Amino acid sequence: MVQQTTRYGLGVTVPLAYDEAVTRTREALAREGFGVLTEIDVRATMKTKLDVDFRPYVILGACNPPLAYKALSAERDIGLLLPCNIVVYAGDAEGTSVVTAMDPVEALQLTGRSDIHDMAVDVRQRLERVLADVERGAGA
Repeated sequence: MVQQTTRYGLGVTVPLAYDEAVTRTREALAREGFGVLTEIDVRATMKTKLDVDFRPYVILGACNPPLAYKALSAERDIGLLLPCNIVVYAGDAEGTSVVTAMDPVEALQLTGRSDIHDMAVDVRQRLERVLADVERGAGA
């Protein structure tokens, strides 16, 4: 079940190995019209930069082009709050993964604009469907 995991995030824990969770997350994002613009392999970065071991952890910068265009047309500097970050990491229990998404309603309330708020609600609903899709695909 998709839950508010923090004030600024939504997430699910799924019975999937990390690599499978990343694959299913990408597929679910695509079904909701999101592309992945950026990918940060946090584990590799921590190893390279700090020589420390870290759990498998990726940050995906997801973008829905029509919605991004609408937001950027309304307020040019909104790019500071884009793209939507989706995080996938290996869970504490073996064979589980956690998939979380930035809550766009929380993030975009910084604009103080009702027209942006309405878009943020739309994006949040889409991201909730992405998370539910990943969860369903995991057989949870």
